[in-house]
Amino acid sequence: MIKEFRLPDLGEGLTESEILSWKVGVGDTVSLNQVIAEVETAKAVVELPSPFAGVVKELHEQPGTVVEVGKPIVSFEVADDAGQAPSGGAREAAPEAPKREPNLVGYGAVPESTGRPARRPRNFPVAGNVATRVQTKPVEPKPVETSHVQSEPAAERPRSTPPVRKLAKDLGVDLASVAGTGPQGLITREDVHHFVEGTSTGVGAGAVTGQEAATPTAGQAYPGGRESRTPIKGVRKLTAAAMVQSAFTAPHATEFLTIDVTPAMELLARLRDGREFAGYKLTPLTLAAKALLIALRRNPSLNSHWDEENQEIVTFNYVNLGIAAATPRGLTVPNIKDADSLSLARLAEALTALAETARAGKTSPADLSGGTISITNIGVFGIDAGTPILNPGEAAILALGAVRKMPWEHRGEVALRQVMSLSLSFDHRLVDGEQGSRFLADVGAILADPGMVLTMV
Repeated sequence: MIKEFRLPDLGEGLTESEILSWKVGVGDTVSLNQVIAEVETAKAVVELPSPFAGVVKELHEQPGTVVEVGKPIVSFEVADDAGQAPSGGAREAAPEAPKREPNLVGYGAVPESTGRPARRPRNFPVAGNVATRVQTKPVEPKPVETSHVQSEPAAERPRSTPPVRKLAKDLGVDLASVAGTGPQGLITREDVHHFVEGTSTGVGAGAVTGQEAATPTAGQAYPGGRESRTPIKGVRKLTAAAMVQSAFTAPHATEFLTIDVTPAMELLARLRDGREFAGYKLTPLTLAAKALLIALRRNPSLNSHWDEENQEIVTFNYVNLGIAAATPRGLTVPNIKDADSLSLARLAEALTALAETARAGKTSPADLSGGTISITNIGVFGIDAGTPILNPGEAAILALGAVRKMPWEHRGEVALRQVMSLSLSFDHRLVDGEQGSRFLADVGAILADPGMVLTMV
């Protein structure tokens, strides 16, 4: 029997996901929970496991397509209760195996109508790599009826993604006249722009010689266009919405503190050379994160949430520490659950794992939600200070500036010391200026003199 797998809700009510790549092709045999595709939500790249064991009969969507939750994405041929083989052929009777139910959580909303329009077969070459290939459902041969009238075969729609089709529509371009330069003849944005500029070699466009392309005249577009457009989706779309929401709902206040962190850097060097921390990656961020966690014990208002709906202030008795991470997909803020319960070594381990997972685009939606306070390390980019925007739902975010050697007053004399600036933004509904100042002063005191922690715990 044929089973359709519909795109599930991959977390927190997300309404759509983009198919990044298929790990299987038509005709492949898959097992229960085998990874069949990679999809990108607004929060993370997620590996999609198969809810059925059987044979892949049809891939309904191609890589690069944004699919709404609940829409079919793949069909499987699975054995029915009578023990019929997935291939449809008869086999000898066998003892009935216990029925296995799919254990993937959430299969997406079921639409009112399960029917869908027939899809025209697409005839294009298929790449051999199973990680990226897409094949369509094979067309069964039908008996030919004798007729005096033969209809013309329907023209094949050019391969393109929805954003490219919209661009072509806006520019008044017939995609049938555009030659695709992407994989398997896929029409890209650049192909459409080139066609409009007259540099495409597609149908109806005049070819431009190399000399003409190299010397554009006044009013003539440069080769490749003078601008590029990227669809707003995925992490960038979510980040933009979150930052706008935060900036216009929470009254931000920012305070700055510049401190001599030479003692903290000397401690860091000793810890790196010690046997206890061998194999751990210790950085200024590690010490700053630990200092923040200690300072929160004395200033719990920084670890709270404004519940607008219930008109309550929620103070958390745990700390899920968010770490702003710049990734190829955009800015994400995964968090370390119960970071306040971790030792310095375990905190360093968690920070390293978080960064590696974020850079690989494998952060799970669960790790991107539930944060209570955040840190952003702008110092790695050589920046001294800034005004960070709160992560939505949180009361504060601490920005770490670059550690620089600067002339500094030390024991009554001017000496070359290692100096850092701290920037603290907080929600003024939750945190008064005094509370924010005391918290920032506590973090600075620990980093300026790590021994001060003995007076705080």
